[in-house]
Amino acid sequence: MDNLQNNPVLVPIFQEVEQIIGKDTYELWFKEAQFTYESPVLTITLPNVVWKKTIEERYQRIISDAFLKHLGTEIQVVYQISEDAATTTNIKEYLTTPAPQVNPFAKRLNSEYTFENFIESSSNRFACKASEKVAHKLGDKGYNPLVIFASPGLGKTHLLHAIGNELLKNNPQAKVLYTTGEEFVSEFVESLQNKSSNLFRQKYHTLDCLLMDDIQFVVDKKESNKEFFFMFNKLFESQKQIVLSSDRTPQQLEMEERLSSRLLSGVVTEIKRPDLETRLAILRKKSTTMNFVIGDDVLFLIAEGVQTNVRELEGALTRLRAYCLMQGVTPTIPIAKEILSDVLVDKDHAFVSVAAIKKIVGKHFSVKIEDFSSKKKNQTIAWPRQIAMYLTNTMTDLSLPEIGREFNRDHSTVIHARDLVKEKINTDPFFTAEMNQIISEIKAVDNK
Repeated sequence: MDNLQNNPVLVPIFQEVEQIIGKDTYELWFKEAQFTYESPVLTITLPNVVWKKTIEERYQRIISDAFLKHLGTEIQVVYQISEDAATTTNIKEYLTTPAPQVNPFAKRLNSEYTFENFIESSSNRFACKASEKVAHKLGDKGYNPLVIFASPGLGKTHLLHAIGNELLKNNPQAKVLYTTGEEFVSEFVESLQNKSSNLFRQKYHTLDCLLMDDIQFVVDKKESNKEFFFMFNKLFESQKQIVLSSDRTPQQLEMEERLSSRLLSGVVTEIKRPDLETRLAILRKKSTTMNFVIGDDVLFLIAEGVQTNVRELEGALTRLRAYCLMQGVTPTIPIAKEILSDVLVDKDHAFVSVAAIKKIVGKHFSVKIEDFSSKKKNQTIAWPRQIAMYLTNTMTDLSLPEIGREFNRDHSTVIHARDLVKEKINTDPFFTAEMNQIISEIKAVDNK
């Protein structure tokens, strides 16, 4: 823990964090961090937004709990981004120097994300197989570009890193870059400010494989979108591999038609939410990796209660492990219910399917099921569709983009429908009574 030498008070705290999350994980995400602590503020300086996002989402709670245990104080965590100048310089040198060097691109990849530890299931099988195909045959016209779309936390990032790790395992000198849409935009803006656009383009145009997460952040910015298109064309025409992830389909992203058509010319695949069996398998594998001894009854409770995404599923297990280690107790169902009460789904609230919502709303308003996804805009169909979208938003845990896909609309249409129906509920008691009746019928269908 060289980065804590000037903060001896923090050493036992982060030793505990390392014990909880494992040495390899700690080395990967915390070795590059710099810490400054002035009670109650802990400032964490990190190389880029990838580190910040990962630590904030997965490990901040563990850090806070460790501070509370050792110092008896609640902390406020502040993040600062300090681009890794050494890595950036090494990449530039690597691109311009013919002599063999250590490949700096490898630093961008999480070695824990491999195909071997990716839990394959019916919800992600096509995306997984397509990713493996890409990793073993770069630039294959049938799989270039590869676009993976899904809600957050379902494994898009894992597959992108797995592709990169597999490529570098077979070819250690390959120029394989993992980045995010946010980083691309930030780097592009910085290159304009520093008048270093040529270096920026050289970095991207000479890649063998580009792995970009969350491209929705690129297409929302006009100039970045334009730069991305030229970079995309350069790589594509050079038969270099492009793998992109997004929270929406290419059709739902607000991008120029020329870019949208290019994305659709390759393979577009979706990762759906994992079923109960898959969630249980993920927890078993994760608990083994963490050396966390936990009974199947507790794992089943978590798998059944956390249905949103894999990230939250693993986060629940990590939090439970942290508590058990700190308190020196064995994980039990009562302990899990207490510690994870904010993320576990209440059994009394049965899962509601979109199909049931469409069925009951369609029956109530005499609308055919297929009309909910049609382009028809007459009021006799549009209003029931808006009601169905509102109910899907309030009765399921689907994200706005997922709801949009269920109705062949984009997320902004879902937001408009939600707000419109909510306003009528708040102002029309007769409509409220009608909605309550529809909701009762939907719950009756899904509880049978």
